[in-house]
Amino acid sequence: MPPGTDSTLGSFLRDRRSKMDPAAFGFGGGRRRTPGLRREEVAQRANISPTWYTWLEQGRGGAPSADVLNRIAAGLMLTEPEREHLFILGLGRPPEANYKGSDEVTPRLQRVLDAFPFSPAIIKTATWDVAAWNAAAATLLTDYGTLPREQRNILRLMFTDSRMKAAQEDWLSVARHVVGAFRADAARAGAGGEIARLVEELSRLSPEFEALWRDNDVAGHAAGLKRLHHPEHGPIELEFSVFAVDGRPDLGMIVYNPASPETTKRIQSLMAPPTDPTRI
Repeated sequence: MPPGTDSTLGSFLRDRRSKMDPAAFGFGGGRRRTPGLRREEVAQRANISPTWYTWLEQGRGGAPSADVLNRIAAGLMLTEPEREHLFILGLGRPPEANYKGSDEVTPRLQRVLDAFPFSPAIIKTATWDVAAWNAAAATLLTDYGTLPREQRNILRLMFTDSRMKAAQEDWLSVARHVVGAFRADAARAGAGGEIARLVEELSRLSPEFEALWRDNDVAGHAAGLKRLHHPEHGPIELEFSVFAVDGRPDLGMIVYNPASPETTKRIQSLMAPPTDPTRI
């Protein structure tokens, strides 16, 4: 059965409609036989035809347009997860991404990062600004807290920070993959304007970035192996995995796990507090 004709769409709409208080939206009419808004009242709030809305609840009329679903979502005051569910029921896909452009994370999400004592972990935005990090990331990757907010960008650091370049085992290969994964992430999140500004800036600052961006490569970034070279502790090999943040399609969490017991020991050594030479 194609999207828009499944009775689950009508059932979902009826359920949301029944939970709305008519008085809160200025609809009177005395006593009602059933709770919630009437179909014609939802249609009025959504600025669509009452007949068309009735057909949607009855599973008739074919698939609605994205514009109609957005109007209904606004009329029913759906939350973002409810709006996404409405699109999946009506069109078989989530709505187009609506990039929020916020790099704020909740204390709970920060505690998730902090739960990895020897695995560097960060939260990045769709434009690859680092929004949050744990102590292991500050020690092994970059101490983001010492950087101005606008400089905490993975691409900006990759192409303009000589220390980050030197730490990569094969910088050009890593940079190519990062640019391709960034292109896919930012487009998926609908961050076209933000991409354009960052690309323009980096193209001025780095001929290498400009050349890689012109290649139009797109890469996945779900998991992989990262090899770093520490000036004192030698090679450090990390397995990384990327996780979505529920309810925030503009954010992603990357966790870098030590790829071997030897790597774990090296990270522990790096994170150990300095010894006091005055103590016996």
